[in-house]
Amino acid sequence: MQIVIRDAEVDDLDRLLDFEQGVIETERPFDPSLKRENTRYYDMAAMIAAPHIRVVVAELDGELIGSGYARIEDSKPYLTHDRHSYMGFMFTVTEHRGKGVNQKIIEALEQWSLSQGVTEMRLEVYADNLAAIRAYEKIGYSVNVLKMRKSLGGK
Repeated sequence: MQIVIRDAEVDDLDRLLDFEQGVIETERPFDPSLKRENTRYYDMAAMIAAPHIRVVVAELDGELIGSGYARIEDSKPYLTHDRHSYMGFMFTVTEHRGKGVNQKIIEALEQWSLSQGVTEMRLEVYADNLAAIRAYEKIGYSVNVLKMRKSLGGK
């Protein structure tokens, strides 16, 4: 049983849409401003086709068990790097968590970013998602900026 990381394909869309809902449900407790129904984060088909985005899946024995993407973005002009890769859609099926799936996905996205001449990775994680923060810190990521919010409408 070896986990294989590969590029996502259009044939994977149904499973990727399931993973997207898994990401949303995982994040819902951390963000009261998320819509309760018909919530979507991504246009997955467009992301798979985009040359500046790499969407990958983790596969084990023919079953998709995880996903992630890296999107090359222009950096702010005051930073030392012109471009960075923004990483997102990090998801691992519940029964395969803790097996290094996410780490393998991140390694593949980092390698792709380097192959594109990008040397800076960025991601967002909810401040209260301590398990995710610890997992990212374990592989070398550090907290950079903490975004804050306040609802003025009671949410």
